[in-house]
Amino acid sequence: MSTFDRQITAAELFDRLVNLDESEHIEAKRGSEIGTSVMETVCAFANEPGLGGGCIFLGVVREEFALFPSYEVCGIEQPDKLSSDLASRCRGDFNVPVRVDIRPDKLDGKTVLMAFVPEANASDKPVYFKNQSLPRGAFRRIGPTDQRCTEDDLQVFFDGRSNETYDHSAIAETSMEDIDPDALADYRRARAEASPDAEELRWSDTDLLQALGCTRSSQGKMALTVAGALLFGKPMVLRRLFPMMRVDYIRVPGRDWIPDPDKRFDSIEMRDPLFRLIRRATAAVLDDLPKSFSLPEGQLQRQDVYRIPQRVIREAIVNAVMHRNYRVQSPIQIIRYSNRLEIINPGFSLKSPEHLGEPGSQTRNPRIAAVLHETRFAETKGSGIRVMRDMMERAGLTPPAFESDRAQDKFTGRYLFHHFLGPDDVAWLSRFKALALSDEEARALIWVREVGAIDNATFRELARVDALTASQKLRRLRTAELLQQKGKGSATYYLPTPLLLGSGGGVDDEDEAPDTRALPPDLQGLPPDLLPLAPNLDQQLSRAELPPAIQIQLAELGQRSRDRDRLRSLLLAICRERFYRVDELAHLITRSQEYLRKEYLSPMIADGRLVYRYPKDPNHPQQAYGAPELLAEDRQA
Repeated sequence: MSTFDRQITAAELFDRLVNLDESEHIEAKRGSEIGTSVMETVCAFANEPGLGGGCIFLGVVREEFALFPSYEVCGIEQPDKLSSDLASRCRGDFNVPVRVDIRPDKLDGKTVLMAFVPEANASDKPVYFKNQSLPRGAFRRIGPTDQRCTEDDLQVFFDGRSNETYDHSAIAETSMEDIDPDALADYRRARAEASPDAEELRWSDTDLLQALGCTRSSQGKMALTVAGALLFGKPMVLRRLFPMMRVDYIRVPGRDWIPDPDKRFDSIEMRDPLFRLIRRATAAVLDDLPKSFSLPEGQLQRQDVYRIPQRVIREAIVNAVMHRNYRVQSPIQIIRYSNRLEIINPGFSLKSPEHLGEPGSQTRNPRIAAVLHETRFAETKGSGIRVMRDMMERAGLTPPAFESDRAQDKFTGRYLFHHFLGPDDVAWLSRFKALALSDEEARALIWVREVGAIDNATFRELARVDALTASQKLRRLRTAELLQQKGKGSATYYLPTPLLLGSGGGVDDEDEAPDTRALPPDLQGLPPDLLPLAPNLDQQLSRAELPPAIQIQLAELGQRSRDRDRLRSLLLAICRERFYRVDELAHLITRSQEYLRKEYLSPMIADGRLVYRYPKDPNHPQQAYGAPELLAEDRQA
């Protein structure tokens, strides 16, 4: 378990914050008082398994109307009192004391506090508010958010203290009579293929089932566990105990889930012991999957080639069966659209989405997982997602993307059918050749065209890049008007624009490519993918008309400058040159129009430092902002 670096300075922490936004390790708070939000973050940092704790940065606030992550230092007026209040509440609010390390520092001449919260010992988890019951009173750190614990989360904490898990719990109304002999024989065959000399193959059925954690003593007799019923139970038993524990294969015409009362979806419902269920579900998908064929040199018969590798399909289905939440009475859904396959299983990922595909596994159902691993149905622990990614890329396909949704308690895997950057994709992307798209950006655009949306996590999955690079690439596509941004913070996602989908024309005219010779000195010589894009060339070259001194100030300002006085002075200097619309100003200083209008332009109009070009009609469609002397010059003219 790694521990968050406590030697970091406030300046270094701030730089990390503005470059990567709030993350699983960092939370920014205004810090005017120690309120409920701060204490929930303390609880989440202390609880999250394997995180190693985190840091609450007090005296720093997010600029809510900034288009991209932007933070401002507001400072702490009474740092000693705030430190004392935080330490006191950390000792008294929770079921166990949380010892925080609080350090003051200076940033932009203002005092800030860094509160380093350690991860609690496994024996102390879950940490929770004493005045609230479990699971509501406990929190986990999921990405950059603090989220209330569920019963499954509590099980994760309790598993750290004992080996008891849900799949090992006994079902009182069952007995050995409920075992399907064919299912048990199926296991023995699969185990013998994987390891012919396995010792357990020589054991009796009774001893074998007990060793696998599939039976245990309950109320003086042997009963099946949840794992035992699911792996080896008779169909009648499965129907009686787990009426919704099935796999539904659904075929949807087109690319979207649009319920039509006049047209039922084709679907197949499958309910069997897990070995047989995995085989049936895999066969149902492969039988229906689009195929191509090849005729290798020297061969007389053609070979069918599935659009998605067969091993990927099986691994995806095994992953869903192995990691699903069996407490939830809901089926696994395999949905086949015309352009992709989606597999949705109940139960969000217990492993942080940021670490999916990394070595190591965290499973709800260790008994089921162990049986699937030793029969080679599943990959070695923690490698399934990595194997699927590698095989899809090796086949020339777009990598799969995975979404873990805690709110709806589900996990979704999406697999596109078509080859990445095939001839049709290249022809489609050629409309945007003036933008000099990178491979990562091309992947993202193809994904949005096929699926309809993308977020930072999906971009990271597709491109194998870090969160900062993904954010920068998505911003560039948004600025180029190929994507439109929705939501904010960790909930930000992007939708296709008419320009991307084809109804807005293309940007493939070579005449529209930026001429860097006309750009201001700070932008000349940059590669095309780093140039600030704008809706038209006039806006892109608008810096060139400004005096050199202002151009230098703009170059030095940076997108994330937190000096508000400096930004006001620069706006006033620009608006002394001529009247500027808000979209022009927003482009010049790389801020959102709404943020500029609310935080700067409207206050500067109110205090008389700026004036409207059309003062009698503030909502004029061509409204612009300028210095007072410009309005006087207009009237004289």
